[in-house]
Amino acid sequence: MLNPEAAARRAIPALDRLLKLPAVESLVSRYGRPAVTDTAREVLAEVREALGTGRTPDGGAFDESRFAGACAARLEREAQPSLRPVFNLTGTVLHTNLGRAVMPEHAARAVMTVMTRPVNLEFDLAGGERGERDSHIERRLTRLTGAEAAVVVNNNAAAVYLALNTLALRREVPVSRGELIEIGGAFRIPDIMARAGVKMVEVGTTNRTHLKDYAGAITARTAALMKVHTSNYAIQGFTAAASEQDLAELARERGLPLITDLGSGMLVGLEDYGLPHERTAREALAAGADVVTFSGDKLLGAAQAGLIVGRREPIERIRRNPMKRALRVDKMTLAALDAVLALYANPERLRRELPTLRLLARPREEIEAQARRLAPTLAAAFHGKADVAVVPCTSQIGSGSLPVDLLPSAGIAVSAHGKRRGALAGLISAAFRALPVPVIGRVKDGAFLMDLRCLEHEDEFLAQLAHIDLKELHA
Repeated sequence: MLNPEAAARRAIPALDRLLKLPAVESLVSRYGRPAVTDTAREVLAEVREALGTGRTPDGGAFDESRFAGACAARLEREAQPSLRPVFNLTGTVLHTNLGRAVMPEHAARAVMTVMTRPVNLEFDLAGGERGERDSHIERRLTRLTGAEAAVVVNNNAAAVYLALNTLALRREVPVSRGELIEIGGAFRIPDIMARAGVKMVEVGTTNRTHLKDYAGAITARTAALMKVHTSNYAIQGFTAAASEQDLAELARERGLPLITDLGSGMLVGLEDYGLPHERTAREALAAGADVVTFSGDKLLGAAQAGLIVGRREPIERIRRNPMKRALRVDKMTLAALDAVLALYANPERLRRELPTLRLLARPREEIEAQARRLAPTLAAAFHGKADVAVVPCTSQIGSGSLPVDLLPSAGIAVSAHGKRRGALAGLISAAFRALPVPVIGRVKDGAFLMDLRCLEHEDEFLAQLAHIDLKELHA
């Protein structure tokens, strides 16, 4: 006589029969037969495994409707896009893990246009022959920076790599020890230089590097001098650094190019928007740099790209490097860049339409007023199971931009009652991440903190609060 588990396992219908259930067959038109078959097979295997461990509901009886529901739920979950919109309430405006810069609507429309139509990506409409894809943004970049020429690649690491590989392959490049940066994702200047086929020559010390240190490092094997923006840290106290002007003069005297990596990079003075100054590409070129590299998706507020601007001769050499093809950008990136760069020609539109600048320049008073407006609705969503308070906080720019400069802001802190306050802060954070549009904040001082600097879709945020799962807080 069969034991109950074996009897229950034998009673499970065959996969072929289960695939003919009306509820399962209806899934085929939506998800396709291969996906439905694979999912049904996975769910069936889990049912059989559960029977072997005694973890089945209804005394181990097979439930066809529950089986079909499990298949439908799994297929629906797996059909969702992996990339999903979220609310960035972390307090970091240019959050690398959350996609950095949010582009303006007109840039998104420009991308949609080139995605759905043939375009003159590498076709010269005037001459009727093959063209150069960089030409679509080169004129805007040279006007905005004062450069003679410009090249675009897929990120700033690629820009630094390509410039070094072109101008200094198998030769030496002095760089200050205090500028040997490492940023997120393990981007390290020494590693990029090595991969570019360049021998790095460290000069100076961590906190003090003088012009004489560079001069003393120049030999017959030196191909260029390099200056690197320290991006995500600042050295303070007893410090010294050679100015870009002095380095450029030394480079000219020795017949060498000066390469400046601005990291984040900017095209306008941030002080005009009430923000700390960040060195611009125009300033670096005016100081004498021959080649300047910077990012497109940080302070610039556009798509991920590495921008290389400078004197025509080195830029044209960089453009002819065979690796340029491997590092080039596609038509969508060019369309987004072109649309955003066009804003920089009109300061009033730039302030109003570029999300990066709009969010960075948002007044603390406006953010606090929003927090006070939202707090009662948030408190009601928790039905007295948590404390909701408007609190002062500080935002940061992020992505290695102005790392020691903080922006006064305001937020909402949600915390549980009692002794478990700290432990439940993580559960509150998880509940917000589980919303239809996940809310990403941070846990601080035993509470879940949402910095509202970047909250622009307020109605959408409020509409989904009814979906907050409070089961863990009730326990």
